[in-house]
Amino acid sequence: MSILIKDTTREEREAIVRNALGDGWDIGCDTCSTGVDYQLYIDGKKELAELNREAKCGIVVAHPEESQSGCLGGM
Repeated sequence: MSILIKDTTREEREAIVRNALGDGWDIGCDTCSTGVDYQLYIDGKKELAELNREAKCGIVVAHPEESQSGCLGGM
């Protein structure tokens, strides 16, 4: 099963995040304890891999449409 935005519906993305983080996770919570704004994935704005890569690198991007990939990408 693909988890890419292009291969999933919004409802499927919500279920993917809920299943990964547990039933107690609040979809309305922006970054909660994970430090990752999974709402961007649910809304179809950023792939999970990109969000996780940014979290690992300590990057916070306010405007995802302008972001670059990778820890050393020109932000």
